[in-house]
Amino acid sequence: MLSSVNSGFRKNHDDELMTNEKWQAIISNDASYNDKFFYAVKTTGIFCKTSCKSRVPKKENVRIFKNAEQALQANFRPCKRCKPTNEKLPDSEWVALITEYIDKNFIEKLTLETLADIAHGSPYHLHRTFKKITGITPVEYIQQVRLNAAKEYLIQTNKAIADISLCVGMPNTPYFITLFRKKTGHTPAQYREYKRSMK
Repeated sequence: MLSSVNSGFRKNHDDELMTNEKWQAIISNDASYNDKFFYAVKTTGIFCKTSCKSRVPKKENVRIFKNAEQALQANFRPCKRCKPTNEKLPDSEWVALITEYIDKNFIEKLTLETLADIAHGSPYHLHRTFKKITGITPVEYIQQVRLNAAKEYLIQTNKAIADISLCVGMPNTPYFITLFRKKTGHTPAQYREYKRSMK
C-alpha cells in the first residue's frame, strides 16, 4: 500500500518522502508545518514554506526538503513571496529566473499574472522590477523571444506563416504578421525571401 502512495516520488539523498500529510499541508497553506519541511517546485526552480499562498504546484513536480539549506544546495531559489530563508532574493536573480521560464515556455499563453504567479510576486512588482533590470517589460521580452524563434523557423523551414505563428505561441496570425513587421520592418514572407536571397 505504502509503495503505491509514494510511487512517482524518486527519493534523492537529501529529499524527504512525500506523504499525504505533507501534501495536504502544501495545498492548504498550513503555516503550522513551516518549520517542519520546505517544498520545492522542479518546473520553476523555487522553494517555499508550506504557508506560501502561491498556486498549488503539480504533485509530481514537488520535492520535499527538511530545511532551507538542503533546498539551496539542490540549486532551488527562495520564493520572493513567502521568503523561506527570511531574506530577499536579489532582483537580478529573480528576473533571471523569470526570463529563463519565458525562454523555455514561450509557446504557452503567458500573461503578467501567470508569470507573477509562477515567480511568486505581484504583477505590478514583477513588471517594474523586470523593466528596471532588463530595460524592457516582460511582455516585450516575450515578444522578442517569440519573434527570434519565428525568424529561425522562417529561415530554416518551409512552414506556412500561420503554422509558424502557432509554433511560437501566437495563434492570431494577423497580429503575428503586424508585430513582426513593426519589429523587423518586414512581413514574415518578405523576411524569409530576403534572408534566402542572401545565401
